Amino acid sequence: MRDGDEIAASLRRWYDANARVLPWRIPPAASERPDPYRVWLSEVMLQQTTVAAVRGYFRRFTERWPTVADLAGASDGEVMAEWAGLGYYARARNLLACARIVSGAQGGRVPETEAGLRALPGIGAYTAAAIAAIAFGRPATVVDGNVERVVARLFAVESALPKAKPVLSTLAATLTPVLRPGDHAQAMMDLGATICTPRNPACALCPLRGDCLGFAGGDPASYPRKAPKAAKPTRTGTLWIARRGDGALLVERRPDRGLLGGTLGFPGTEWDGTDTPPPMEAEWRAGPSVSHTFTHFHLDAGLLVADVGPDTVPSRGAFESVDPARLTTLMRKAHDTALPAFSFIERKDLPS
Repeated sequence: MRDGDEIAASLRRWYDANARVLPWRIPPAASERPDPYRVWLSEVMLQQTTVAAVRGYFRRFTERWPTVADLAGASDGEVMAEWAGLGYYARARNLLACARIVSGAQGGRVPETEAGLRALPGIGAYTAAAIAAIAFGRPATVVDGNVERVVARLFAVESALPKAKPVLSTLAATLTPVLRPGDHAQAMMDLGATICTPRNPACALCPLRGDCLGFAGGDPASYPRKAPKAAKPTRTGTLWIARRGDGALLVERRPDRGLLGGTLGFPGTEWDGTDTPPPMEAEWRAGPSVSHTFTHFHLDAGLLVADVGPDTVPSRGAFESVDPARLTTLMRKAHDTALPAFSFIERKDLPS
Protein backbone atom coordinates (compact mmCIF):
# COMPACT_ATOMS: atom_id res chain seq x y z
CA MET A 1 0.00 0.00 0.00
CA ARG A 2 1.25 3.47 -0.87
CA ASP A 3 1.48 6.20 1.74
CA GLY A 4 -1.42 8.50 2.56
CA ASP A 5 -0.29 11.40 0.39
CA GLU A 6 0.02 9.19 -2.69
CA ILE A 7 -3.39 7.62 -2.08
CA ALA A 8 -4.94 11.06 -1.60
CA ALA A 9 -3.35 12.30 -4.84
CA SER A 10 -4.79 9.36 -6.81
CA LEU A 11 -8.19 9.94 -5.29
CA ARG A 12 -8.00 13.65 -6.10
CA ARG A 13 -7.23 12.94 -9.77
CA TRP A 14 -10.19 10.56 -9.92
CA TYR A 15 -12.45 13.16 -8.31
CA ASP A 16 -11.38 15.86 -10.77
CA ALA A 17 -12.68 13.66 -13.58
CA ASN A 18 -15.67 12.03 -11.88
CA ALA A 19 -17.10 14.37 -9.24
CA ARG A 20 -20.86 14.26 -8.88
CA VAL A 21 -22.66 17.45 -9.86
CA LEU A 22 -24.67 18.50 -6.79
CA PRO A 23 -26.53 21.78 -6.24
CA TRP A 24 -24.52 22.68 -3.12
CA ARG A 25 -21.11 22.02 -4.66
CA ILE A 26 -18.64 23.99 -6.72
CA PRO A 27 -16.54 22.13 -9.34
CA PRO A 28 -13.32 20.41 -8.22
CA ALA A 29 -10.24 22.64 -7.86
CA ALA A 30 -12.37 25.76 -8.38
CA SER A 31 -10.78 29.04 -7.36
CA GLU A 32 -13.83 30.28 -5.46
CA ARG A 33 -14.87 29.01 -2.07
CA PRO A 34 -18.28 27.38 -1.59
CA ASP A 35 -20.92 29.39 0.27
CA PRO A 36 -20.61 28.21 3.91
CA TYR A 37 -24.37 28.54 4.39
CA ARG A 38 -25.10 26.20 1.48
CA VAL A 39 -22.47 23.70 2.62
CA TRP A 40 -23.84 23.76 6.17
CA LEU A 41 -27.46 23.43 5.01
CA SER A 42 -26.64 20.52 2.70
CA GLU A 43 -24.65 18.66 5.35
CA VAL A 44 -27.44 18.98 7.90
CA MET A 45 -30.00 17.80 5.36
CA LEU A 46 -27.84 14.86 4.28
CA GLN A 47 -27.57 13.40 7.77
CA GLN A 48 -29.40 10.05 7.75
CA THR A 49 -30.83 10.90 4.31
CA THR A 50 -29.96 10.22 0.67
CA VAL A 51 -28.76 12.74 -1.90
CA ALA A 52 -31.82 11.96 -4.04
CA ALA A 53 -34.17 12.84 -1.17
CA VAL A 54 -32.33 16.06 -0.31
CA ARG A 55 -32.11 17.71 -3.74
CA GLY A 56 -35.66 19.05 -3.80
CA TYR A 57 -35.59 20.18 -0.17
CA PHE A 58 -32.29 21.98 -0.68
CA ARG A 59 -33.61 23.78 -3.76
CA ARG A 60 -36.79 24.91 -1.97
CA PHE A 61 -34.92 26.05 1.14
CA THR A 62 -32.36 28.07 -0.78
CA GLU A 63 -35.00 29.63 -3.02
CA ARG A 64 -37.08 30.65 -0.03
CA TRP A 65 -34.19 31.48 2.33
CA PRO A 66 -31.11 32.19 0.18
CA THR A 67 -28.94 33.46 3.07
CA VAL A 68 -28.42 32.56 6.69
CA ALA A 69 -30.05 35.87 7.65
CA ASP A 70 -33.14 34.94 5.63
CA LEU A 71 -33.38 31.59 7.40
CA ALA A 72 -32.86 33.23 10.79
CA GLY A 73 -35.89 35.44 10.14
CA ALA A 74 -38.19 32.50 9.33
CA SER A 75 -40.73 31.26 11.84
CA ASP A 76 -40.41 27.86 13.45
CA GLY A 77 -43.63 26.70 11.79
CA GLU A 78 -42.48 27.75 8.30
CA VAL A 79 -39.20 25.86 8.61
CA MET A 80 -40.81 22.74 10.07
CA ALA A 81 -43.40 22.75 7.28
CA GLU A 82 -40.69 22.95 4.59
CA TRP A 83 -38.80 20.16 6.33
CA ALA A 84 -41.84 17.86 6.51
CA GLY A 85 -41.10 14.42 5.10
CA LEU A 86 -37.32 14.71 5.42
CA GLY A 87 -37.35 13.16 8.90
CA TYR A 88 -35.15 13.56 11.99
CA TYR A 89 -36.87 16.81 12.86
CA ALA A 90 -34.40 17.85 15.55
CA ARG A 91 -32.11 18.72 12.63
CA ALA A 92 -34.54 21.41 11.46
CA ARG A 93 -34.95 22.86 14.95
CA ASN A 94 -31.19 22.99 15.44
CA LEU A 95 -30.69 24.43 11.95
CA LEU A 96 -32.97 27.33 12.77
CA ALA A 97 -31.36 27.84 16.19
CA CYS A 98 -27.92 27.92 14.54
CA ALA A 99 -29.07 30.40 11.89
CA ARG A 100 -30.32 32.77 14.58
CA ILE A 101 -27.04 32.53 16.52
CA VAL A 102 -24.90 33.03 13.42
CA SER A 103 -27.05 35.86 12.12
CA GLY A 104 -27.13 37.58 15.51
CA ALA A 105 -24.26 37.04 17.93
CA GLN A 106 -21.79 36.07 15.20
CA GLY A 107 -22.59 38.86 12.78
CA GLY A 108 -23.66 36.57 9.96
CA ARG A 109 -20.36 34.68 9.78
CA VAL A 110 -20.39 30.90 9.97
CA PRO A 111 -17.51 29.73 12.22
CA GLU A 112 -14.48 28.47 10.28
CA THR A 113 -13.05 26.02 12.80
CA GLU A 114 -14.31 22.65 13.94
CA ALA A 115 -14.37 23.87 17.55
CA GLY A 116 -16.37 26.96 16.63
CA LEU A 117 -18.82 24.95 14.59
CA ARG A 118 -19.30 22.33 17.30
CA ALA A 119 -20.32 25.07 19.70
CA LEU A 120 -23.48 25.58 17.64
CA PRO A 121 -26.67 23.60 18.43
CA GLY A 122 -26.83 20.17 16.85
CA ILE A 123 -23.50 20.30 15.00
CA GLY A 124 -21.44 17.23 15.84
CA ALA A 125 -18.00 16.03 14.88
CA TYR A 126 -18.88 14.91 11.35
CA THR A 127 -20.81 18.03 10.34
CA ALA A 128 -18.23 20.37 11.85
CA ALA A 129 -15.40 18.62 10.00
CA ALA A 130 -17.33 18.63 6.71
CA ILE A 131 -18.10 22.37 6.89
CA ALA A 132 -14.56 23.24 7.98
CA ALA A 133 -13.01 21.21 5.15
CA ILE A 134 -15.42 21.95 2.31
CA ALA A 135 -16.36 25.56 3.03
CA PHE A 136 -13.11 26.81 4.55
CA GLY A 137 -10.35 24.52 3.29
CA ARG A 138 -9.35 23.28 6.74
CA PRO A 139 -7.56 19.90 6.80
CA ALA A 140 -10.33 18.25 8.81
CA THR A 141 -10.98 14.52 8.61
CA VAL A 142 -14.55 13.93 7.47
CA VAL A 143 -15.98 10.49 8.26
CA ASP A 144 -19.49 9.49 7.26
CA GLY A 145 -20.87 6.06 6.38
CA ASN A 146 -19.38 6.15 2.90
CA VAL A 147 -15.93 7.05 4.24
CA GLU A 148 -16.13 4.34 6.90
CA ARG A 149 -16.83 1.76 4.20
CA VAL A 150 -13.97 2.93 1.97
CA VAL A 151 -11.48 2.97 4.84
CA ALA A 152 -12.62 -0.38 6.27
CA ARG A 153 -12.05 -2.03 2.89
CA LEU A 154 -8.85 -0.17 2.09
CA PHE A 155 -7.22 -1.27 5.37
CA ALA A 156 -9.19 -4.54 5.83
CA VAL A 157 -10.30 -3.50 9.32
CA GLU A 158 -11.52 -6.60 11.11
CA SER A 159 -13.20 -4.99 14.13
CA ALA A 160 -16.93 -4.56 13.71
CA LEU A 161 -19.03 -1.42 13.65
CA PRO A 162 -19.94 0.49 15.70
CA LYS A 163 -16.90 -0.25 17.90
CA ALA A 164 -14.61 0.18 14.89
CA LYS A 165 -15.54 3.87 14.43
CA PRO A 166 -12.53 5.31 16.33
CA VAL A 167 -10.13 3.06 14.41
CA LEU A 168 -11.68 4.04 11.09
CA SER A 169 -11.48 7.73 11.97
CA THR A 170 -7.80 7.39 12.87
CA LEU A 171 -7.05 5.61 9.60
CA ALA A 172 -9.05 8.17 7.60
CA ALA A 173 -6.93 10.91 9.17
CA THR A 174 -3.79 9.31 7.69
CA LEU A 175 -5.24 10.03 4.23
CA THR A 176 -6.42 13.61 4.87
CA PRO A 177 -4.23 16.02 2.87
CA VAL A 178 -3.37 19.64 3.49
CA LEU A 179 -3.91 20.28 -0.22
CA ARG A 180 -7.59 20.63 -1.18
CA PRO A 181 -9.01 18.92 1.93
CA GLY A 182 -12.57 19.83 0.95
CA ASP A 183 -12.24 18.11 -2.41
CA HIS A 184 -10.62 15.13 -0.67
CA ALA A 185 -13.57 14.83 1.72
CA GLN A 186 -16.06 14.96 -1.13
CA ALA A 187 -13.97 12.54 -3.19
CA MET A 188 -14.08 9.99 -0.36
CA MET A 189 -17.85 10.41 -0.12
CA ASP A 190 -18.28 10.09 -3.89
CA LEU A 191 -16.08 7.01 -4.05
CA GLY A 192 -18.22 5.33 -1.40
CA ALA A 193 -21.48 6.42 -3.01
CA THR A 194 -20.67 5.47 -6.60
CA ILE A 195 -17.85 2.87 -6.68
CA CYS A 196 -17.21 1.40 -3.22
CA THR A 197 -20.89 0.71 -2.66
CA PRO A 198 -22.31 -1.47 0.14
CA ARG A 199 -23.06 -4.36 -2.21
CA ASN A 200 -21.28 -5.33 -5.42
CA PRO A 201 -18.55 -2.65 -5.32
CA ALA A 202 -17.23 -1.72 -8.78
CA CYS A 203 -13.62 -2.51 -7.88
CA ALA A 204 -12.53 -2.54 -11.55
CA LEU A 205 -13.26 1.22 -11.68
CA CYS A 206 -11.72 2.12 -8.32
CA PRO A 207 -8.65 4.40 -8.34
CA LEU A 208 -7.50 2.79 -5.07
CA ARG A 209 -7.88 -0.83 -6.12
CA GLY A 210 -4.11 -1.44 -6.06
CA ASP A 211 -3.90 -0.23 -2.45
CA CYS A 212 -7.02 -1.96 -1.14
CA LEU A 213 -6.35 -4.81 1.26
CA GLY A 214 -10.01 -5.82 1.13
CA PHE A 215 -9.78 -6.23 -2.63
CA ALA A 216 -6.50 -8.12 -2.29
CA GLY A 217 -8.20 -10.50 0.15
CA GLY A 218 -10.86 -11.35 -2.41
CA ASP A 219 -13.97 -10.23 -0.50
CA PRO A 220 -14.12 -6.42 -0.19
CA ALA A 221 -17.91 -6.43 0.17
CA SER A 222 -17.56 -8.17 3.54
CA TYR A 223 -16.19 -4.93 4.98
CA PRO A 224 -16.95 -3.11 7.13
CA ARG A 225 -17.65 -5.91 9.58
CA LYS A 226 -20.89 -5.32 11.43
CA ALA A 227 -22.14 -6.52 14.77
CA PRO A 228 -25.59 -8.17 14.67
CA LYS A 229 -28.40 -5.65 14.95
CA ALA A 230 -30.83 -5.90 17.82
CA ALA A 231 -34.45 -6.34 16.76
CA LYS A 232 -36.48 -3.14 16.89
CA PRO A 233 -39.35 -3.21 19.37
CA THR A 234 -42.91 -2.45 18.25
CA ARG A 235 -44.88 0.22 20.07
CA THR A 236 -48.56 1.04 19.74
CA GLY A 237 -50.61 4.18 20.05
CA THR A 238 -53.68 6.03 18.84
CA LEU A 239 -54.19 9.08 16.62
CA TRP A 240 -57.47 11.02 16.74
CA ILE A 241 -58.48 12.58 13.43
CA ALA A 242 -61.51 14.85 13.63
CA ARG A 243 -63.00 16.73 10.70
CA ARG A 244 -65.49 19.57 10.57
CA GLY A 245 -67.99 20.06 7.77
CA ASP A 246 -65.85 22.82 6.25
CA GLY A 247 -62.97 20.37 5.81
CA ALA A 248 -60.82 21.66 8.67
CA LEU A 249 -58.94 18.98 10.60
CA LEU A 250 -57.98 18.95 14.25
CA VAL A 251 -54.19 19.32 14.54
CA GLU A 252 -51.66 20.39 17.14
CA ARG A 253 -47.99 21.27 17.16
CA ARG A 254 -45.91 18.73 19.02
CA PRO A 255 -43.56 19.86 21.81
CA ASP A 256 -40.17 21.06 20.57
CA ARG A 257 -38.34 18.29 22.38
CA GLY A 258 -38.89 14.64 21.56
CA LEU A 259 -39.85 12.58 18.55
CA LEU A 260 -41.26 14.66 15.66
CA GLY A 261 -40.67 17.68 17.88
CA GLY A 262 -42.05 20.99 16.64
CA THR A 263 -44.05 19.43 13.81
CA LEU A 264 -47.75 19.71 13.05
CA GLY A 265 -49.81 16.57 13.50
CA PHE A 266 -52.93 14.93 14.82
CA PRO A 267 -53.48 14.56 18.56
CA GLY A 268 -52.52 11.16 19.84
CA THR A 269 -51.56 9.05 22.79
CA GLU A 270 -48.02 8.61 24.00
CA TRP A 271 -46.27 5.71 22.29
CA ASP A 272 -45.19 4.03 25.49
CA GLY A 273 -48.53 2.56 26.55
CA THR A 274 -49.59 5.60 28.60
CA ASP A 275 -53.37 6.08 28.65
CA THR A 276 -54.41 9.43 27.18
CA PRO A 277 -57.94 10.87 26.95
CA PRO A 278 -59.28 11.94 23.54
CA PRO A 279 -59.06 15.63 22.65
CA MET A 280 -62.85 16.09 22.89
CA GLU A 281 -66.14 14.28 23.20
CA ALA A 282 -67.20 12.91 19.83
CA GLU A 283 -68.57 9.81 18.14
CA TRP A 284 -65.18 8.28 17.51
CA ARG A 285 -65.07 5.41 15.03
CA ALA A 286 -62.22 2.99 14.64
CA GLY A 287 -60.47 3.39 11.32
CA PRO A 288 -57.59 1.45 9.83
CA SER A 289 -54.20 1.51 11.50
CA VAL A 290 -50.97 2.89 10.07
CA SER A 291 -47.44 1.62 10.55
CA HIS A 292 -44.22 3.60 10.55
CA THR A 293 -40.64 2.76 11.40
CA PHE A 294 -38.49 5.17 13.39
CA THR A 295 -34.78 4.79 14.09
CA HIS A 296 -35.24 2.75 17.25
CA PHE A 297 -38.72 1.22 17.01
CA HIS A 298 -41.69 0.32 14.84
CA LEU A 299 -44.99 2.07 15.50
CA ASP A 300 -48.48 0.67 14.91
CA ALA A 301 -50.94 3.53 15.36
CA GLY A 302 -54.67 2.91 15.42
CA LEU A 303 -56.82 5.68 13.96
CA LEU A 304 -60.00 7.00 15.56
CA VAL A 305 -61.98 9.32 13.30
CA ALA A 306 -64.96 11.58 13.90
CA ASP A 307 -67.11 13.98 11.92
CA VAL A 308 -67.83 16.97 14.16
CA GLY A 309 -69.96 20.07 14.08
CA PRO A 310 -68.84 23.67 13.59
CA ASP A 311 -69.10 24.55 17.28
CA THR A 312 -66.91 21.74 18.55
CA VAL A 313 -64.24 22.97 20.98
CA PRO A 314 -61.31 20.58 21.55
CA SER A 315 -59.32 20.37 24.77
CA ARG A 316 -56.08 20.32 22.76
CA GLY A 317 -55.14 21.48 19.30
CA ALA A 318 -57.20 23.54 16.87
CA PHE A 319 -59.09 23.04 13.63
CA GLU A 320 -57.13 24.11 10.55
CA SER A 321 -57.14 23.65 6.81
CA VAL A 322 -54.29 21.16 6.39
CA ASP A 323 -51.99 20.72 3.40
CA PRO A 324 -50.94 17.04 3.64
CA ALA A 325 -47.64 17.83 1.92
CA ARG A 326 -46.65 19.88 4.99
CA LEU A 327 -47.13 16.96 7.36
CA THR A 328 -44.53 14.45 8.50
CA THR A 329 -44.51 11.07 6.77
CA LEU A 330 -46.36 9.41 9.65
CA MET A 331 -49.04 12.08 9.83
CA ARG A 332 -49.45 12.13 6.06
CA LYS A 333 -49.97 8.35 6.12
CA ALA A 334 -52.60 8.82 8.84
CA HIS A 335 -54.31 11.61 6.87
CA ASP A 336 -54.49 9.61 3.65
CA THR A 337 -55.63 6.44 5.44
CA ALA A 338 -58.34 8.24 7.41
CA LEU A 339 -59.97 10.10 4.51
CA PRO A 340 -62.27 7.26 3.36
CA ALA A 341 -63.59 6.86 6.90
CA PHE A 342 -65.31 10.26 6.96
CA SER A 343 -68.98 9.85 6.25
CA PHE A 344 -70.80 12.99 5.25
CA ILE A 345 -68.11 15.05 3.46
CA GLU A 346 -68.51 15.15 -0.30
CA ARG A 347 -65.42 13.95 -2.13
CA LYS A 348 -65.05 17.29 -3.92
CA ASP A 349 -64.64 18.98 -0.51
CA LEU A 350 -61.76 16.79 0.60
CA PRO A 351 -58.32 18.39 0.53
CA SER A 352 -56.05 17.38 -2.30
